[in-house]
Amino acid sequence: MISGTNAIGSKSSKQGNKTFKTFNPKENKETEWTFYEASSNEIDEAVALATDAFKVYKDFSGAKKAEFLEAIADEIEALGDELIETYCKESGLPDGRARGERGRTMGQLRAFANLLKEGSWVEAVIEKAQPNREPMPKSDIRKMLFPLGPVVVFGASNFPLAFSTAGGDTASALAAGCPVIVKSHPMHAATGELVSSAIIKAAEKTGMPNGVFSNLNSSGIEVGQQLVKHPKVKAVGFTGSINGGTALYKLANERDEPIPVFAEMGSINPVVLLPSALENDGEAWATKYASSITMGAGQFCTNPGLVLGLKGAKLDSFINTLSEEILKLEPTCMLHPNIYAKYNEGKKELSAQKGITVTADYKKATNPNTAQPSILKVSGADFLANTKLHKEVFGPFSVVVECENALEMESILNHLEGQLTGTVLGSEDDLENNSGVVDALQSRVGRILFNGVPTGVEVNSSMVHGGPFPASTDARFTSVGTSAIKRWVRPVSYQDWPNKLLPLALQNENPLKITRLVEGEYTKN
Repeated sequence: MISGTNAIGSKSSKQGNKTFKTFNPKENKETEWTFYEASSNEIDEAVALATDAFKVYKDFSGAKKAEFLEAIADEIEALGDELIETYCKESGLPDGRARGERGRTMGQLRAFANLLKEGSWVEAVIEKAQPNREPMPKSDIRKMLFPLGPVVVFGASNFPLAFSTAGGDTASALAAGCPVIVKSHPMHAATGELVSSAIIKAAEKTGMPNGVFSNLNSSGIEVGQQLVKHPKVKAVGFTGSINGGTALYKLANERDEPIPVFAEMGSINPVVLLPSALENDGEAWATKYASSITMGAGQFCTNPGLVLGLKGAKLDSFINTLSEEILKLEPTCMLHPNIYAKYNEGKKELSAQKGITVTADYKKATNPNTAQPSILKVSGADFLANTKLHKEVFGPFSVVVECENALEMESILNHLEGQLTGTVLGSEDDLENNSGVVDALQSRVGRILFNGVPTGVEVNSSMVHGGPFPASTDARFTSVGTSAIKRWVRPVSYQDWPNKLLPLALQNENPLKITRLVEGEYTKN
C-alpha cells in the first residue's frame, strides 16, 4: 500500500502541504497515488537523525554493516511483484528490465557486503616508530579511511532501482559508514517508497540506529537545494543532467563549509570506427549499434551518441545500414512526457544545424511518449565548428561524423568534453597505426572499450563509471562498482597512539586479519 508519506528514519511523516502525483507514460495519465513533499521541518529532522545515527553507525564493524546491506537485498526481493508492477507503471519500462534492474540492485548491495566482510578496503597503512633514528626520531604513524558523515543521494530518473533509493550511491555510502538521506525522484516516488520500506525494515531487523536512512519526497528543486545547503550534510551523490549536477556542485561549494558533490552527468560516448572495422565488419557493427542506440529508448548515460569514421564508400555503407536497421526496430516508451518532449526538442535543434543531413527519422505513428529514433550525418569540419553538435540528446539518437583523415578525427576527440565511455572498433593493427586517435580518446573518457558497445555497465571492482567533466564532477572516482565506496571516506592518521585504543584495523595484532601496508610491504601479519 503506497502512503505517499516521507520516511524520516522509521517514522512516516506528511507535514508539508504541497502534493504531487507520478505519471504512467504508457497509459499517458497520472497514477492513483498522491505524495507529500517534505517540509523544511522534515528536512531538518531527517538530517538531525542522520547526524545522531552517524555517531554510532560509523563505529559498527564491517560484519555488522554487511549484515544490514544483505538484509536490504533480502527485503527488496521480498517486495515481490508489487515492486515490479509499480516500477513498470511509473517508468513505462518493461517487466524484464524491471527484474534485471532489481537483480543488479541486490547484487550491488551484496557486493559491498562482501567488501566489508573482507575488510581491506579501509587501506590501513602502518609506519612503525624509530626512536633512535638520527638526526631525528621517527614517530609511529598509522592511517586508514573513515566515513565523512551524513550523505544526500538524489534518485535518478532513468534507473528507478539501480541508481536510486537503494542504488549504487546509497549502497556504497552505507557501506562506508555514512547514513543516507535520499531525495526521491518525483517520476518514481512510489517505487522509491517501496524500496525505502525495505531499507527501513532491514535497519530495524539488524539493529541499525534510527536515522541511518531517510527518504524525502519532492516534485521540484527546493528540497534538494535545502539538503545540499544543510550544514550537517557532508557529501552528495547525484545521477542526472549536466544542468542539475552542475547546479548542485556550485551550491555545495558556496557553503561556509564546502562539501563534495559526486555527480555523474552527461555523455555522448564517442565511438571510433577504424579502417578494418569498416572494411571487414561494417554492416555487422551498424546492426549492433542500431540496437545499442535504441536500447531502453536510448535512455542510458552510456548511449553511443557520436560515431566517428573516415569519409568514403565504406563509411557511407555503414551509415546506410545503421539508418535502415534503426528504422526496423520498434520504438519504445520513454520515462515521462517531459523527457519525451526534451528528446524531441534536442533532436529538432541538432537536425537544424548547418551541414547536418538526417539519414534516418522514424515517421510511422506511435503510441504516446514513444521515442522515434533518428540518425544524423555531418562533416568533420562542420562538427568542429559547432559545439552545439556535442550536446547530449537523451534518447535513441546518434550523430555520425565523416572525418577527412585521422588527424581531423584526433582533433575532434581533443575538442570533446569529458565522457563516460569511448569505444574503438577495429583491429589490433589499427590501434597501433592510430595511436594518436586512441590516446586522444583515452584522455577524454573514464572507460575505453575495444570492439564492443558501451551500453551495459558491469558492476565489479575494476569498473570506472565516471570521467572528466561534464561526465562527472570528479574524474578520480566511479559511481559503479565497489570502488565507489572511496567517495564517502577520508584518510585519518594516528600518531604515537596507544595500541589498544587504535581502531582494530590499525592495531598491531591485526584482529580483523585484513591486508595492510606495513613498512612498505602488503601483509596480513
